[in-house]
Amino acid sequence: MGGSVDAATVARRIAARVRELPDVVDLSPGAFRTTVTPAPEGRIIGVAVRATTVEIGVVVRYGRPPPQIAAEIREDVRPLAMGRVVHVSVEDVVAGTS
Repeated sequence: MGGSVDAATVARRIAARVRELPDVVDLSPGAFRTTVTPAPEGRIIGVAVRATTVEIGVVVRYGRPPPQIAAEIREDVRPLAMGRVVHVSVEDVVAGTS
């Protein structure tokens, strides 16, 4: 399903894209720190690329409904997921972060 691009490359691309989104403060590894992808240079935090799915953990800015933000993230990164189903988890909401 993932084609010839390795999981770490997919995770790096998705992480970079998610960090560009205005409602995202940061990526999160989740409560159990399992939302990560191993890579030669270390773990890619906040994006777990699996065989058939991609899990993304985010911290978002207060103001917009988290389910709406998660849906927008899902749609935005879907082309980068290379056919994998994308799951987004809002791990925290913070106020006053610019």
